[in-house]
Amino acid sequence: MPSTWTSQPAPSLDDFARLAREAFDALPEPFRSLAGEVVIRVDDFADDDTLAMMEMEDPFELTGLYHGVDIGRREGLGPAPEASRIFLYRRPILDEWCERGDVGLDEIIAHVLIHEIGHHFGLDDDQIHAIEDEAE
Repeated sequence: MPSTWTSQPAPSLDDFARLAREAFDALPEPFRSLAGEVVIRVDDFADDDTLAMMEMEDPFELTGLYHGVDIGRREGLGPAPEASRIFLYRRPILDEWCERGDVGLDEIIAHVLIHEIGHHFGLDDDQIHAIEDEAE
């Protein structure tokens, strides 16, 4: 029996945006409302300036990025000086999905999104990884 996936196109930027929105909508309260102002953007790859800032040469190494002032460093309870953004990078996420082969694409997108929301809440990578390890 031939594989049906071979005739399917790779998920588009719009497909990723839909999966990211579904993952965001599935977040429990109060996390969803605390992260509610974050703009989610899907690009194929991080741009060259972002890769240079992150000191990365391989664009496949970066699956997501939080850009903004985290809620713990804002002055008062007002809005951030600029909109906080979460970038999800489609091609590196697809690459990870293909390499892993043990989880759904929606799970990887949700994982990257939640990781970046952790940065929005003021957590660093070590803290996020510790929480993830505890949850397993």
